[in-house]
Amino acid sequence: MTDETQMVAALDTRARRREERRDFFRAFGAVAAVSGGLALTSCGGGNGTSLTPSPTPTPTPTPTATNSSGFTDLDVLNFALNLEYLEAQFYAFAANGTGLASTLLTGTGTAGAVTGGRKANLNDPIVANYAREIAQDELAHVEFLRNALGSGAVAMPALDISATATSAFSNAARAAGLIGQGATFDPYENDDNFLLAAFLFEDVGVTAYRGAIGGLANVLIRQTASGILAAEAYHAAMIRSALYMRGLTTPTLIDSTEAISTARDGLDGAADIDQGVRPIGDQSNIMPFDSTTGLPYGRTAGQVLNIAYLNRNAVTAGGFFPAGVNGAIKSSAAN
Repeated sequence: MTDETQMVAALDTRARRREERRDFFRAFGAVAAVSGGLALTSCGGGNGTSLTPSPTPTPTPTPTATNSSGFTDLDVLNFALNLEYLEAQFYAFAANGTGLASTLLTGTGTAGAVTGGRKANLNDPIVANYAREIAQDELAHVEFLRNALGSGAVAMPALDISATATSAFSNAARAAGLIGQGATFDPYENDDNFLLAAFLFEDVGVTAYRGAIGGLANVLIRQTASGILAAEAYHAAMIRSALYMRGLTTPTLIDSTEAISTARDGLDGAADIDQGVRPIGDQSNIMPFDSTTGLPYGRTAGQVLNIAYLNRNAVTAGGFFPAGVNGAIKSSAAN
């Protein structure tokens, strides 16, 4: 048995053990979400009805405004759910060739469909294992957030994860200078394209949760967001490590991460808070961080939507969300 075969077998075994643990924690999380205090009441113009009925008379935390616009903790969780829908569908198709079950897509707001998506042509067994692992994690995130939000969970909005010359992926790649006018970037074509597409999502996910946590008032919700932030950071490190290692023999791949990073910085405002995976001196750059604190950067919800909508202006739809997101937080920032 070759070293590579042994490594793949070990990863497959670990994945099976991880899935068994996830089945337990999903069941535990669903119970905890109801009986442990996440049976939250709506506010901000609502009627005060319970989003998830609690079977016991446990205290229900009162969501408070997280910013000057009056968004509540529940609004932030629903905003996160929109992003998790996008990531979960992309990885589900890339890893398995099928999307999420229809029972996980319902909710408030305008329900949409997925445009595009197919099983990626992943020839590197390590990259394929990464894809399957992240797909399972993102599915768990969708399930957890939907359980926590109960009947207040937003429906999946329309998503564009297609591979055409006018798709969100192609427009993002074109903005980064990876392809020319009329050309197509296909995230499912090969390992490198898949990793670059994942790089586009994962770094944004980390900065989204990092930016949101400080404004969350409820302790339980803050703990939930912190846990998902940790998972997204692991994912980002996996993708960045794979790109870094492959880029050692294919330098243009590292150049591509820098181009995507520059494009993201051009969408989310004047501050330079984004980094590719290019080595810094004699060290790698797996974790992009503020050199003065050692902490990852954060983005506001508006900045996150600038990137998701592929528009640096204040708009309410575009890019990967052609009809916008569902929930109270809808608009990108004006930059």
